[in-house]
Amino acid sequence: MSLLHSQILGTGKPLLVLHGFLGMSDNWRTMGKQWANHFEVHLIDLRNHGRSFHSDAFSYADMAADLASYCDHHQLQQVIVLGHSMGGKLAMYYATSNPEKIEKLIVADIAPKAYPTNHDHILEGMMDLHTHAPESLSDADQRLSQFVNDQGKRLFLLKNLYRTPGGLALRINAPVLQVQVRQVMMASDANYHGPTLFLAGERSDYIMPEDHRQINQSFPQAIIKTISKSGHWIHAENPVAFAAEVADFLGIG
Repeated sequence: MSLLHSQILGTGKPLLVLHGFLGMSDNWRTMGKQWANHFEVHLIDLRNHGRSFHSDAFSYADMAADLASYCDHHQLQQVIVLGHSMGGKLAMYYATSNPEKIEKLIVADIAPKAYPTNHDHILEGMMDLHTHAPESLSDADQRLSQFVNDQGKRLFLLKNLYRTPGGLALRINAPVLQVQVRQVMMASDANYHGPTLFLAGERSDYIMPEDHRQINQSFPQAIIKTISKSGHWIHAENPVAFAAEVADFLGIG
């Protein structure tokens, strides 16, 4: 099995950080540098994302197996796992199937429920960039704007572009992600009895008040906190409040 690519910062107890759908480890470098003062931070690129390998297989079971292999390779025991969005669902899945390997779990703005598939237009835009390589970043932005109106989302998505000898290319495996996106949105039978923190964005609809009962049933030790002045990308939109809640949960100052 191919090993996941990662950026490892700092020393100490291992803290694994799992990005969301269409994201990458680079999205977490700023936060990771803060945490590196207290932990050995592993910013991980999940399969079909970032600098990790591409595969036609893409499910939470596949990604959890990747994570288990990664931990075995790096000889990581009793890890803290933090995941955002898709990465949060993977963190829940991994903790459910490997509870003895988890010390604490942090889930950022996602619940164990099913979600509607609302990425079709985004994936159409990314497939356009995959099929016809953009000539420049401005060309890519202009073309993606036909599918994604929000400039902030486009900037996030365009971070997937990198330069090759033949021009710009995407790091994500767009064809597979377009086919398998429904795997990402499925409900999970998550169940973990260790210390868990759920962080919800105040302006996000990913964790609603009616989801709290299911969260507390599946995660009996769960603490649910809301990050003010933030939407789904809570770590980017209110990094100070996000970092403070994580620090309090992990007992660092």
